[in-house]
Amino acid sequence: MFPALEPSAAGMLAVGDGQEIYWERCGNPHGTPAVFLHGGPGSGCRPNHRRLFDPDLYNAVLFDQRGAGRSRPLASEPDADLRSNTTRHLIADIELLREHLGVERWTVLGMSWGSTLGLAYAEAHPDRIRALVLALVTTTTRREVEWITRDVGRIFPREWDRFAAAVPPALRHLPLVDAYATLLFDPDPAVRDQAAREWCAWEDAHVSLAPDHVRNPRYDDPEFRLRFARLVTHYWRHAAFIDDGQLLRDAHVLNGIPGVLISGRFDVSGPLETAWRLSHVWTTSRLEVIGDTGHGGSDAFTSAVVDALIEVAGEA
Repeated sequence: MFPALEPSAAGMLAVGDGQEIYWERCGNPHGTPAVFLHGGPGSGCRPNHRRLFDPDLYNAVLFDQRGAGRSRPLASEPDADLRSNTTRHLIADIELLREHLGVERWTVLGMSWGSTLGLAYAEAHPDRIRALVLALVTTTTRREVEWITRDVGRIFPREWDRFAAAVPPALRHLPLVDAYATLLFDPDPAVRDQAAREWCAWEDAHVSLAPDHVRNPRYDDPEFRLRFARLVTHYWRHAAFIDDGQLLRDAHVLNGIPGVLISGRFDVSGPLETAWRLSHVWTTSRLEVIGDTGHGGSDAFTSAVVDALIEVAGEA
């Protein structure tokens, strides 16, 4: 990664529905415009994300999606209303931010959930895309959601049994993602907190098969746990508010746009199949598979992202 750097500009942008999103800009003011789409949904941007962009090459924009990070209101607030938090709203926010910052076209870097959002945005506005780098690739289909909340339990049976058993009997007729979404808005704060703990423990369990995987300390923060779990379950139970399979079916509109897809061989959270199938429809993309990487990333994964951003800067 590149050395740590501070934003050259930052602010809050009102995007409607009572929502304000935090944004920041860093790197070369005259460099190639780029935007970073964080994972989650709900994880927010972190200072290390700035270090993925060559500060001499890129004029990079990072922002916290609705309900996350420094954007307001947070999804963790007691009276949070997520009805105006959908993929359609997030795509509109990206466009408002692009116009606000005076960017004509930019390179998009999306990771995990950010790869779903990046695909959805690029397919809606291909004329605004210079290039795409999508890492830990997902499209948030119903099949993917069922895999990550049910079928992958065959690999992590002990952790899945705990995850499933934490749902009270009255909600066990529901899919797990719907049951947890209900618990996360329970009037009792203790119920909400326990549901967030259990959801995040499951998230932490399935991100990697790598033997050196360590627990993510971000789940120690109660506010983060609740915000993250609420937004993830909100998007997953609705399959990202996208017609099932649409992102793969419509990926041909990206042909002519350079891109790199990066997936880890050990990534059981976002299996390689998704990136593989996408690479066959989006013919001007290149697929790179990192042999020892799960969904949590690795040094080799980080290097691949950095190198891909440099690569597409020369092609766009």
